[in-house]
Amino acid sequence: MLPFESIQEAEMSLGRNLTFAETLWFKYTADKSDLYLYCHNTIFLIIFYTLVPLPMVIIELLRSKKLEIYKIQPKIRFSLSEMMECYRKVLTTFVFAVSPLQFFSYPIIQWVGIRTSLPLPSASEVLWQVLVYFLVEDYANYWLHRMLHHYKWGYDKIHRIHHEYVAPIGFAAPYAHWAEIIILGLASFLGPLMVPCHMFTFWLWFVLRQIEAIETHSGYEFPWSPSKYIPFYGGAIYHDYHHFVGESCHSNFASVFTYCDYIYGTDKGYRYQKEVFEKRREKLRSMEDNVNGSTTPFKSE
Repeated sequence: MLPFESIQEAEMSLGRNLTFAETLWFKYTADKSDLYLYCHNTIFLIIFYTLVPLPMVIIELLRSKKLEIYKIQPKIRFSLSEMMECYRKVLTTFVFAVSPLQFFSYPIIQWVGIRTSLPLPSASEVLWQVLVYFLVEDYANYWLHRMLHHYKWGYDKIHRIHHEYVAPIGFAAPYAHWAEIIILGLASFLGPLMVPCHMFTFWLWFVLRQIEAIETHSGYEFPWSPSKYIPFYGGAIYHDYHHFVGESCHSNFASVFTYCDYIYGTDKGYRYQKEVFEKRREKLRSMEDNVNGSTTPFKSE
């Protein structure tokens, strides 16, 4: 809840006129508690989780030969009912695991100083904070994810559920055991805990992280994707390989970038298979009419 009773009072306190964005923020948040605003995070996650994968759902159902060449594992197909079942299970996890976590974690959010007050952060502040969050999350996620593979109990009891999808789809990005949602969710919270931000930045960070996870689980590698221009970005094919190999995989544990796997030597199998895949994809493009009979571009480690 903002400490100002009117826009005029807010402008007097800041010593300037509110920007258009700040005026909208004031009108929406003035009479709402910080806890209520914090819980918006779950609402945004559900909204973006529902909407962002829809183009991939349509592509998967159309089975267009022109787009099929960009499917990483073209032999594996999903029906609408299968994708909707995945969606239903993830929403159930959101409701019964993520939502309660919002209430339990709120005191920590207050303690570190995630603020809802004016002024809003500048674009440059938002940019560098989100960049820090991606780097911190990627490093922490690498080790937590690797731990779930390293310890047999962790894989069998927790992480195996996420690997039910040998060929991932967008809706399967957060498809996991509730304990994994919490464990890997710690990596996402670590950045804001280290570098506190405005609630707007906090919302934006989790939305962007969700969108990124959906893309890497999409099952398609499109050459026109803007993410291909991000330095050290893994992308869909990078994570798809990890799903394809499954339990025995010793590669590609990082969630976003590739530097951790490179530094710690856990990308060797993938680097070899990527060369094989690129050659195979070129053949698929030249044999577009026969693409439906193609096999997976990867081989087991």
